[in-house]
Amino acid sequence: MSQFVCYNGEFIPADKPIFYGTNRAFRYGDGLFETMRAMGTSTPFLNRHIERLKNSASILQFEIPENYTVLFFQKQITRLLNANKYFNGSKIRLSVFRKDGGNYLPHSNKIDYYIEATPLETNNFSLNAKGLIIVLFNEWKKPVNELSGLKTSNSLLYVKAASYAQSLKIDDCLLLNQFGNIIESSSSNLFVFTNNNLLTPSLTDGCLNGVMRQIIIQLALKEKITVYDDACINENDILNADEVFLTNAINGIRWVVAFKNRRYFCKIAKRLSAALENLSTL
Repeated sequence: MSQFVCYNGEFIPADKPIFYGTNRAFRYGDGLFETMRAMGTSTPFLNRHIERLKNSASILQFEIPENYTVLFFQKQITRLLNANKYFNGSKIRLSVFRKDGGNYLPHSNKIDYYIEATPLETNNFSLNAKGLIIVLFNEWKKPVNELSGLKTSNSLLYVKAASYAQSLKIDDCLLLNQFGNIIESSSSNLFVFTNNNLLTPSLTDGCLNGVMRQIIIQLALKEKITVYDDACINENDILNADEVFLTNAINGIRWVVAFKNRRYFCKIAKRLSAALENLSTL
């Protein structure tokens, strides 16, 4: 836990109570959040996170003040990192939620924001040395609708999936949508390399519209890799793949070594991880 947090621009000791039981994110999951990696006191790709946050806020009818720009949030994050003396890689979580009041029907669409920082072991993205072991989670299926691609305060599906993976003592699990297509993992977007093509589930299948997903697609295209970002992926696609890897804004790329009896390589994952590291340190 950080020594200080930022709440609506005020820097408050992390152990000081801030919220009441009337907080709408607590009561109804009426909020959004972004997680991102800071390197030193800068935050690569922050512009993409703020763009996604504002797009999501528009869907939920949150009123985001015009001055809540990329520069505004970068200043807040830099101040927080300096206050906590976190200079060697940090996980930043920016949460926004509707102001207190109302039941299901809110009294206002105005928002509060909250920023916290947690130190990471490394400053830069780096590929995992040991491949992940993953399984399929089919106990709950993710519905496909306008909320599917948003990072909301209601994360019960991901909590359940992560707990399932932990119970099996494996690294992660793949989630299904309501139609039985594989769409993502408990904390990451999914990429599959097969027949010299890089596939990732379509946003219309209900996967999270991940910032790192966007970046990896662009990097792959620059590396002259054919990308299909509208794939419908099933279990046979995973079993027949040459490589499988997961992506998110904190870890970058994590390659998968095993799914059931299938074992994978990580040549493309290494190539894209190197490209990501170069991009993020520019």
